[in-house]
Amino acid sequence: MTALVSGTTPLAQGVGPLLRAWREQRRISQLELALRADSSARHISFIETGRSRPSEEMVLRLAERLDVPMRERNALLLAAGYAPHYPETPLDDPALDALRAGMERLIRGYEPYPALVVDARYDVLAANRGIAMLMDGLPEHLLTPRPNAMRLALHPEGLAPRIRNLREWRGHLLEQMQRQIALHRSGPLRALYEEVAAYPVPDDTAGEEPDEPVPYFALPLRIEHEGRTLSFISSISTFNTPMDVTVAELAIETLLPADPATVKYLHSLMS
Repeated sequence: MTALVSGTTPLAQGVGPLLRAWREQRRISQLELALRADSSARHISFIETGRSRPSEEMVLRLAERLDVPMRERNALLLAAGYAPHYPETPLDDPALDALRAGMERLIRGYEPYPALVVDARYDVLAANRGIAMLMDGLPEHLLTPRPNAMRLALHPEGLAPRIRNLREWRGHLLEQMQRQIALHRSGPLRALYEEVAAYPVPDDTAGEEPDEPVPYFALPLRIEHEGRTLSFISSISTFNTPMDVTVAELAIETLLPADPATVKYLHSLMS
């Protein structure tokens, strides 16, 4: 444990308020955090007020106990005067060739069902033919230079007019983004949220019931394709115990058919 410093000279003035903000956001008291981090409430208080400089190990331990995302853990270390602990390797770096190839095999193997890979800002990094089918006919400005999953779904020139339960699905996506903003406290993600939340919602999106009632086990995405309404359930996967910022922020979203008619139709398209 780092020794306490006498007097009131602030040390690591930048990291203390950051740690306090994360603790308050997680709604954890100084005592509870101290117990989780094998420290004392007094020491946590001294760190937060700048009277004690935490060691690199302590910064990482507190960040882990507060479930701080990896990118923000590096920011905490920098604020405390230490070098970043976690690398951030570009996805096109040769060091990530195996990872990239594995993800591409995974989403291709999921065909004919849609699957894609996104980063922390929901930019689409890879997609299979199932996703390409759903995006068929979208304007070029939504697809270049890199498509964004939230813009594709909610933009009035994107998939929004095709989504039969748009109000419900829009609410789900916005809540998902709010949870990510609370977790990551990302300025770019907040800006994206404000952008897509401001998109107009057509008046005729009250939704329509399927011809035959389907016992959905989760909120479905009901989307029109060539005169048919397809139903999907979304599943999102991330990597366990990542050691790289880039890898920590990757997510693989797969759309599982929610009814037999969707299964049959997709297999007929890809056969």
